[in-house]
Amino acid sequence: MTDLSIPAGVLIKTTLVDFPGRVAAAYFLSGCNLRCPYCYNKELVTGTDNPQHSDFVSPEKVLAHLQKRANVLTGFAISGGEPTLHPLTPLLIKKARALGYKIKLDTNGLRPDILKSFISDPELRPDFIAMDIKTSPGRYESVLHPQGNTSTSCANLLQKSAALVASYPAGQREFRTVLVPELVTDRDIPAMAALLPQDASWQFAQFRNENCIDKTYTALTPYTDAQIQELVTQAQSLIPHAALR
Repeated sequence: MTDLSIPAGVLIKTTLVDFPGRVAAAYFLSGCNLRCPYCYNKELVTGTDNPQHSDFVSPEKVLAHLQKRANVLTGFAISGGEPTLHPLTPLLIKKARALGYKIKLDTNGLRPDILKSFISDPELRPDFIAMDIKTSPGRYESVLHPQGNTSTSCANLLQKSAALVASYPAGQREFRTVLVPELVTDRDIPAMAALLPQDASWQFAQFRNENCIDKTYTALTPYTDAQIQELVTQAQSLIPHAALR
């Protein structure tokens, strides 16, 4: 059995941005199957549950916080890293739900079989799912360096996961993209949009060139406001509810 006293991720005790429409807590579990060059949280990505890491807390402390704040918080977001990789995710969903919380799951979409198993199980089915679309599906292997051996292309995995997320009602799902120059251009937007249902909430965020895993991305200049608006407008022509968050 997993030891709940071992630090496994970063807890945000109260957040208004990680679960749309709810005051929530968010737990960012360690471990990821991508190496996005612009990611700025190496400790979470590498998957090393490091008790010495000053920001990491144990699931035991997370659950104690949820119990203590149950009269204020209504949502619990499980993120990462990639939470479908972490053995604690099912247990966290069950225990938080038993405390009365609505559950949001964040995913990069590369584990559709696990996502399907969560959705099909009443005890594990998230109340809200957010899926990242990072660049054109056909570019994942070359620029995001997926980890682990698979005979299935990232594009195929993303299509399966996007369809699963799209099976949720519109108000219980969203798709997210960080506007990273080099990765998200006017050539990539159509291929990314092709994964999404027409009524998708497609939320864009500005790129932060801070402490990126790939140091060349730390030196990369973010898009200007005008360039961002052009990309969002292009996305809106394909997915009407695309927006800059």
